[in-house]
Amino acid sequence: MTDATTKARWRAAILAAVLVTGGGGYWLGQRGGDATAPGAASDDSRKILYYYDPMFPNQKFDKPGKSPFMDMELMPKYADDGAADAAPGIIVDPGARQSLGMRVVAAEMGSLAATVDATGSIEFNQRDVAIVQARSGGYVERVYRLAPGDVIGAGAPIADVQLPEWGGAQTEYLSVKRLGRPDLTAAARQRLRLMGMPEAVIAEVDRSGRTGGRLTVRAPIGGVVQALNARAGVTLAPGQTLAEISGLGTVWLNAALPEAQAGLVQVGQRAAATLTAFPGESFGGRVVAILPTAAADSRTLTVRIELPNRSGRLRPGMFASVALGGDARPALLVPSEAVIRTGKRNVVMLEMGDGRYHPAEVATGREGGGKTEILDGLAAGEKVVASGQFLLDSEASLTGLAVRPLDAAR
Repeated sequence: MTDATTKARWRAAILAAVLVTGGGGYWLGQRGGDATAPGAASDDSRKILYYYDPMFPNQKFDKPGKSPFMDMELMPKYADDGAADAAPGIIVDPGARQSLGMRVVAAEMGSLAATVDATGSIEFNQRDVAIVQARSGGYVERVYRLAPGDVIGAGAPIADVQLPEWGGAQTEYLSVKRLGRPDLTAAARQRLRLMGMPEAVIAEVDRSGRTGGRLTVRAPIGGVVQALNARAGVTLAPGQTLAEISGLGTVWLNAALPEAQAGLVQVGQRAAATLTAFPGESFGGRVVAILPTAAADSRTLTVRIELPNRSGRLRPGMFASVALGGDARPALLVPSEAVIRTGKRNVVMLEMGDGRYHPAEVATGREGGGKTEILDGLAAGEKVVASGQFLLDSEASLTGLAVRPLDAAR
């Protein structure tokens, strides 16, 4: 963008701002007349105090002419600016309102849910993990065709292992059983359980009367094989891990939430996630945890959301957006675009009637659906400017118009 273009846009913005006041409208109408010096009277006997550049209103000049800061004419400041009417405010004639496209709406009571938007990624549910171990010493006879990353179902075979200790214990159990001593039989059966022998294996020994230390190790849950340590011929120690499986029935969405919005989210709150992989679809879940530490670099908290994944389409690593919604409650609402945020305070431009406008400070709360909650500073039914308010705010600052404080609306 060239300097000439930038200057032209500044001139257009200042010209629009000048249109909103009575003094500016007069100046535009009398621009072709002779300039007057400070202290003198204009054609309609209005006394000129000084001249100024609207972009640098604190700098005063004794004579009219070109601004040393911008390529535009200096504007006169009249002694009776703002004194023509008893009530303070900025006056805008109907023609200027139409030119500026001003839109006025009334503050009204409504229902607003505490909706917070965040982004995150899908991860495995670390509470749904199965570790498959050898319950007794032995060795691996056979490993089924599996590899890390494979998706398997519950009960799928992983490996055939030979456990000699099981064979010896089963032989002792059958010998005790033949003695006909129920108490000793129960004790021997309990020993088999403590060795990690499944009930189905014990029942088969009871039924057939035969012993066997061979066992097919199966997946206790369906999911993704994260680790596979079983290899044919490998000697096993008691408690050695053969495989690790992560379930896919549910997944976690770890979303980054700005710490300024931490008070809007609670454990148990509902959430709706959307993914670019599935446009038009929404996946419902709930907040299961808010991690206790904040990221020092991004100043965000991690909100953990659990999502059902019955179809298995939500895959760890996918990027997702999530809307965290709370219960809706009554609130005084105005359009979000009507609120002017200066960094130190929030201001709206009130319509006072008869084409008069006045700035008012407000305290804001939640936002959602293009609406902002007003906690203080406005009453239901008061009208605010929702379009064109920035020019009015600039003119209010230029003329030194005091902002209505919060307690004045009570």
